Amino acid sequence: MTVTRVRPLAEIDLVERTRYYRTEGGTDLGERFFDAAVGSLRAIERMPRAGFPRAGELAGIPDLRVRRVQGFPVGWFYFVRFDHVDVVRLLADAQNLPLILSDLDPE
Repeated sequence: MTVTRVRPLAEIDLVERTRYYRTEGGTDLGERFFDAAVGSLRAIERMPRAGFPRAGELAGIPDLRVRRVQGFPVGWFYFVRFDHVDVVRLLADAQNLPLILSDLDPE
């Protein structure tokens, strides 16, 4: 299994998105989202290159991949490095992805 490093902004995204689903849909929905998001991270660890590179291509950020969180309009954005996976953000489809990703530090 590949080592995964989750950047602080991605951790904050997970907390905020979980809080959002809990506030809007109740504790059960918040827990379902959190479990699905962590499950997607585990899937990235098992098969890092399975994520879609299209988001990175559209944003002009080479090698940026996205893996969807099953059942939610949200995805983990990450880079596959030589010795680890660099998880940079957890973003919802409704967010201004081009603007957010343009501020992304690929290093």
